[in-house]
Amino acid sequence: MATINADNFITDNFLLNSDTAQILYHDYAKNMPIIDYHNHLSPQQIATNKPMANLSDAWLNGDHYKWRAMRANGINEKYITGNASQEEKFNNWASTVPYTLRNPLFHWTHLELKRYFKVDAILQESTASDIYKKANDILATKTPAQLLEQMNVEVICTTDDPIDDLKHHQEIAKQNFFTKVYPTFRPDQLFLINKKSFQSYLGKLANATSIKINNLDDLLKAIQSRVNYFYDNGCRLSDFGLEQIYAFKFSDSEADVVLKKRLSGATLSENETNLYKSCIQYHLSKMYHAKNWVQQFHLGALRDNNTRLLEQLGADSGCDSMGDNTHAKSMSAFFGRLDHEGILTKTISYNLNPSQNEVFATMMGNYNTGECAGKMQWGSGWWFLDQKDGMEKQLNALSNMGLLSRFVGMLTDSRSFLSFPRHEYFRRILCDLIAEDVKKGLVPNDLEFLGKMIQDICYNNAVNYFQFK
Repeated sequence: MATINADNFITDNFLLNSDTAQILYHDYAKNMPIIDYHNHLSPQQIATNKPMANLSDAWLNGDHYKWRAMRANGINEKYITGNASQEEKFNNWASTVPYTLRNPLFHWTHLELKRYFKVDAILQESTASDIYKKANDILATKTPAQLLEQMNVEVICTTDDPIDDLKHHQEIAKQNFFTKVYPTFRPDQLFLINKKSFQSYLGKLANATSIKINNLDDLLKAIQSRVNYFYDNGCRLSDFGLEQIYAFKFSDSEADVVLKKRLSGATLSENETNLYKSCIQYHLSKMYHAKNWVQQFHLGALRDNNTRLLEQLGADSGCDSMGDNTHAKSMSAFFGRLDHEGILTKTISYNLNPSQNEVFATMMGNYNTGECAGKMQWGSGWWFLDQKDGMEKQLNALSNMGLLSRFVGMLTDSRSFLSFPRHEYFRRILCDLIAEDVKKGLVPNDLEFLGKMIQDICYNNAVNYFQFK
C-alpha cells in the first residue's frame, strides 16, 4: 500500500461535525474523570508499578483485536504471538495499520498514539521506527499508575477469579495512587462443571476457604466466603462471561445430586448441566443482592472457534465471534424470579449480537423499581460493537426504549493500559449524536441542560450507581 500522507489526523474536533458538538464535548464532556468499571488490566502490574519494557509490551501483548487484524492481513503467527522480537512484532503491526482503514483499530491506534505520545503521524512502515523509539522513550518514564492518572482515570475495576487472594489489590490500596483499583467477582469457572479442570478448581476453592466441598451446601458456603472476602476488599461488582443466562427449573436437592455425581467422576447430561448452572447462577445473584453489588452479564459470545489456535495458544487468542443465541425467554425467567422474590440487585446486561439490541433494551426496562434511577442497565456497545457504528446504534436504541439520561456510560473491557482514549472516543460520538438532534430540532437547543446530561452519562451516573467507597 502507498504511504498515507495525513499528519494531524486526530484534530481537536475529531468526530465533532458541528459547532454544537464541539461545545458539548470541549465544555462539558472532555474533562470529566473516568470510571472504568469493567476491564481486564493486571492488578499485579499496577501494584508493582514498573514502566513497561516497550510499546509492543504495552500495546500488542494480549490484544486479540490487533491479532485478528494482523492475521487477516496475512501476517505470519510468528510475528503475532510467536517468538519474533518485540520490535519485529511492532513493525508487522505498523505495516498492518494502513489496511485497517474503516476498522475501529485505525481510530483507536491514532487516538492512543496522540494522547500518550503526542504522535501526529500515521503509523505505517515508513513511520514505524521513529514512533517506536519515541513511544519507548516516554514509556520508560511512565509507570502504569502514571498512565492511568494521565488519562484522569479515577476508578478501575479489574476482573478477578473467586479464588484470587487479592494481594495485589491490597498492595495498591496501601499506595497513594490517584486511581482507585477495585476487584470484580467473576465466577465463570464455577459453571464449567463438565470440564476436566472442574474438580481441581473446586480443590483450589476449598483451599482458599478451608471448606471441604462434598456437596452443594459446602459449595455455596465456600462461594459465600469468597463473596464476603471480595466485599471486604472493596469489591462492588460481579460479572458473568456466559453464552447465555441459565434459567432452567431446579431444586437445591436436584442440584446437589448432580454435583455429587460429577464429583464422583461421572459425566453429566445436558439437562443435568443446565440444572446445576441455573442453581449456581440463582444463588450467586442472591448473594450479590445481599451485598448491594452490581451484577453484569456479558452474553452472546461464541468463544474459541479455532480449535487449532486454542490448542496452540489457549483461550482469548482472537478466535471468538458473535453467537446467534436467543436470550429473551431466559432473561425474563431469571430476572422475573429474582424480582418476584425481592432479590434482584442492580444489573447491567451486554449483548454481542446487534440484532438483539432492542431485545436487551426492552428487557432491562421490565424490572426497574423506585430504589434508584436506572437500576436495570443495558450496557454500552461491547467487544465487536464498541466502535462508532455500534455505539451509535446502542445509544439510539437505548434512547428509543429507555432513558439515555440515566445510562452509566462507557468502559474499556481492555487488557491494555493504553486503551483509555476509548472513553474519549465514546464521548465525542455521544456529543456529536446529541448535536445532530439539536440541528434537526429533535431536542431543545439548551446547551447547559444537554451538557449536564452528557456529564451524567460520562461520569456522574456511574458515581451514583456503583457507590464505591
